[in-house]
Amino acid sequence: MENHTMLQYFEWYYPKDGSLWRKVRNDAKGLKEMGIDSIWLPPAHKGMDGTESTGYDSYDLYDLGEFDQKGSVATKYGTKEEYIDAVKTAREAGIQVYVDIVLNHLGGADEHEPVIVRKVNPDNRNEFISEPYEIDAYTKFTYPGRNGKYSEFKWDYQCFTGVDFDARTEETAIYSIQNQYGEGWEEVLDDENGNYDYLMLTDIDFRNPAVREELKRWGKWFHETVGFDGFRLDAIKHMPHTFFNEWLDYLRAELGKELFTVGEYWSPYDLQAMLNYIEATEGRISLFDACLQANFSKASKAGESYDLATILDGSLVQARPELAVTLVENHDTQPLQSLEQTVEPWFRAHAYSVILLREAGYPCVFYSDVYGSAYVDKGTDGKDHEVTMLSLPQLPQLLSLRKDKAYGLQRDYFDHPSCIGWTRAGDEEHQGSGLAVILSNGEAGIKHMEIGVQFAGQVFTDYLGHVEGEVTIDENGSGEFRCNAGSVSAWAVRG
Repeated sequence: MENHTMLQYFEWYYPKDGSLWRKVRNDAKGLKEMGIDSIWLPPAHKGMDGTESTGYDSYDLYDLGEFDQKGSVATKYGTKEEYIDAVKTAREAGIQVYVDIVLNHLGGADEHEPVIVRKVNPDNRNEFISEPYEIDAYTKFTYPGRNGKYSEFKWDYQCFTGVDFDARTEETAIYSIQNQYGEGWEEVLDDENGNYDYLMLTDIDFRNPAVREELKRWGKWFHETVGFDGFRLDAIKHMPHTFFNEWLDYLRAELGKELFTVGEYWSPYDLQAMLNYIEATEGRISLFDACLQANFSKASKAGESYDLATILDGSLVQARPELAVTLVENHDTQPLQSLEQTVEPWFRAHAYSVILLREAGYPCVFYSDVYGSAYVDKGTDGKDHEVTMLSLPQLPQLLSLRKDKAYGLQRDYFDHPSCIGWTRAGDEEHQGSGLAVILSNGEAGIKHMEIGVQFAGQVFTDYLGHVEGEVTIDENGSGEFRCNAGSVSAWAVRG
């Protein structure tokens, strides 16, 4: 089997110029040649802010940039035709396409209606701080711009568990909707804030069977319309896992496809919560390894005081490698975003070597590390901040090494707090494969590592170009591999 790599093909601040879908089409062939096998595209549906929307404020799931709604026909990323063409072109280039699914909430309702609610304590959502009373809630989604095309389903308060705005008093709070399906929140696995069912906007109620059936119909329609290969599921810790068990089983059976699925269960310091979700979904869904990403962030900020031998501790890729999608950064962790947890530039090549050149996990590369990003946004201090994220110069070579060299038996040398390494013995299927990786967060490092007697007498060089010179493998299949201070090197048979 060939090593596969995913690319998150967007970042939060991608320009609002409708160009992304065209860029996918133009880049597809080059991405495949670079070593990218799958791309995760941002939400394609119309958000409540129209062309200003990144897609995570879902308004109309059926509007893929086709209808004049929320001030535009196109979305931030382009039109429906451009989206379908982008997916088709990527798949023809040999790249699988994973679509971003945002089903936790809707926003930008077309009308408000009188609804009975109870106000809750935002720090303990299970604590009601009012008796039932009536507000005007934006819970009616009638989609006049679409006028019933593809689906005539109309959403109202019976489809939602909560809202955060009373149009009658213009008060903002968290309101639990009292409907026929329940007087409180749905049961979710995450118990932050008592119950973390409610996240934002108008929270969908999956206890309503009509809602579940509509979302199944929509999922099937979406696939038949676009023709993708899998899903990235947004905000799954805020939704009942039973819904996704039912939804995925239905779509996989109906469409006769595996539909690879990775979920965002963002608990960077709680591996057990992620393992509990995997158990509850019985392995149907892979998860992003938020714990490993947090380790990378901490290591990058701590410098030499971080014990590199512990870099994998508490990570999903260590506990359940077959269901771990590993990453260095994403759109939520980048600077000035809600889950900001950056990896300092000096350590990004280290982190990518861990996710790309080791055996376990399905690595996901971030858009900004390929293309770079520059933007201005407000920080928590209320002031504007200018951010420049440079592309990672070593990334093309790391992707090439993953595709050609990183195979076979893995031997780990996590035996020093500031210098670790591992070797890959190569395999017969990939001619010329085999690799020795060494990285340091302190002084220059040297490590005696075994790679295999089959390499005896062969000469290795650093494919990242950081260390000059050669290493000749001895008769026992070992060599003395080096890296510079605070650097990483990847040694393979001299080309």
